[in-house]
Amino acid sequence: MTLETRLIEIVRADPALMHVLGVMRDLDLPDWRLFSGAVYQGVWNVQTGRPVGYGIKDYDIGYFDPDVSWDAEDVIIKRVAAAFEPPFRDLVEVRNQARVHIWHPAKFGGSYPALTHTDEALPRFVAPCFAVGVRLEEDDEITVAAPFGLEDVFNLIIRPTPDRSVAKDWDRIIEKARARWPELVVQV
Repeated sequence: MTLETRLIEIVRADPALMHVLGVMRDLDLPDWRLFSGAVYQGVWNVQTGRPVGYGIKDYDIGYFDPDVSWDAEDVIIKRVAAAFEPPFRDLVEVRNQARVHIWHPAKFGGSYPALTHTDEALPRFVAPCFAVGVRLEEDDEITVAAPFGLEDVFNLIIRPTPDRSVAKDWDRIIEKARARWPELVVQV
């Protein structure tokens, strides 16, 4: 079995993830994907024998709309919030990836060239194990985007993304992750 097949099995076994994916599929945002914590943390839970949903604090959704106005993104944020009942309404965070270059430098420092599609954001995440996204397609297939592969995720390895400066809050990121999954292997 491939790691991608195993990831899809893990996602399908998580009722909360499948709920979020199903609602997002029905909303049909342009070029959307669920990525980061809710995906890789599900793998970490399986790999460490923790229960489904352990440690997952939110569900990050990226989509791509060339309209980079705040008003256009706000309409989508409100539309997504209205599609979910609590507690998901407060846990699903949606952001237009076409706008990231506008706010990223002020929030995180450094330059951030404009993206042309959602999956282009993944190689810019602070760690390869974070750079994983999934989408539930119309035919119920789950597609996976993982530009660095899935080995780090399944081997519990967290390391800085190559060809990117180490995140300014790297130590805090590691501390938070290790507080929940002390089995993580940190490579710098």
